[in-house]
Amino acid sequence: MSEAPVPDPHSALVYVMVLTSASDGEISDPELATIGEIVTNLPVFRQFDVDRLPSIAAYCTDILQEDDGLDAALSLVKAALPMHLRETAYALACDVAAADGALSQEELRLLEMIRHKLHVGRLPAAAIERGARARHATL
Repeated sequence: MSEAPVPDPHSALVYVMVLTSASDGEISDPELATIGEIVTNLPVFRQFDVDRLPSIAAYCTDILQEDDGLDAALSLVKAALPMHLRETAYALACDVAAADGALSQEELRLLEMIRHKLHVGRLPAAAIERGARARHATL
């Protein structure tokens, strides 16, 4: 695969969710459901064509198969997202990671990488993480 083009902001947000879901080697049904709910319900995806979701996700997984694919994908996300959407991207990653009720070491490491790559500060990140934990709590 040649150098991937910079995605549009919607695609970059999808990349973050796909990267998070795939980080532990399997994409769980709760994670897929969460991604579907996010793209159909959140205001940031209001202008997004949901029919594009499978092809964007597939393209992201293709990037991951390349040498240094994770770093390349994260660099594309950073290049595509305006500053005001970087915390949003981190929040979406946290929601996907929390969706199945268990965070693996791989997911935790990826969240840290996303936080650093997108320059999300520690205090905003902690608040975002706490919010995701609260939203995905079960009885």
